[in-house]
Amino acid sequence: MSKKRRLIFIAVWVLCAAAFLVSSLLIGSAQKSETIKEAMRDAVLHETNKISFFGILDVNPAVVSAYTVTFLILIFAAAVRIFFVPKFKEIPGKFQLLIEEAVGFFDSLAKSNSPHKNYFLGSYVFTAGTYICLGTLFELLGLQAITTEGHSISLPAPLADINGAIALGVTSYLIILSGGILGNGFKGMLSTLKEFSLPISMSFRLFGALLSGLLVTELVYYYVGLSFALPVIVGVMFTALHALIQTYVLTMLTAVFYGEVSEKTPKKDKKTRRKKI
Repeated sequence: MSKKRRLIFIAVWVLCAAAFLVSSLLIGSAQKSETIKEAMRDAVLHETNKISFFGILDVNPAVVSAYTVTFLILIFAAAVRIFFVPKFKEIPGKFQLLIEEAVGFFDSLAKSNSPHKNYFLGSYVFTAGTYICLGTLFELLGLQAITTEGHSISLPAPLADINGAIALGVTSYLIILSGGILGNGFKGMLSTLKEFSLPISMSFRLFGALLSGLLVTELVYYYVGLSFALPVIVGVMFTALHALIQTYVLTMLTAVFYGEVSEKTPKKDKKTRRKKI
């Protein structure tokens, strides 16, 4: 590109940015159906914007997101198993390499942090990591749904709801508990139950991280003066970072704690006990 064309290209972009800025200042803040306090409160508690679930009951938008993400993952997994896995070769192609790298990453994560009794740990951390990552990125699709009051809203990430985060945190804790039972029996179960704050910390860490991005994006979208280009940058940045970071954090914590409770505790020799006595 010549220097002249480059200057013209930059000038066009500057004029477009200036036009957006001027228009945002001229428009000002439009009248909202709810205050910013109500909008951010509803983003946390979901008291107002509910969706009718097939006319059976009114649910939080995150419930619809959770079912949608789960359905898409199951369809994709079935399609890969039926149409692609039988055609896998010894020298992998791009798609096969991508699948193998993803499976290998979580499998090595499980085995390196939990070398004992890790029968199904790799499968679980792969499933949980996939759900967290794709569920968080699902928010970027901006799929619309109609609330019971007739408003149109974008479906949030499933784990941006405290109930979804608690469900995943408790499930991870039960997996860790099973590792303690498999490794050390009743003693392993007791040592795991002592960490009663673990599911709470895992749940609220996941919920808080995803909710912070949601609230920042909601705040930026609320004001018309900021809602032209900034939400795209903020939304993509927060969503992508949280998808990667929270996937790694929860799977790593699950594997580490599973490895600690499943490790066989050494039994003290009777002779050494007598000597001590």
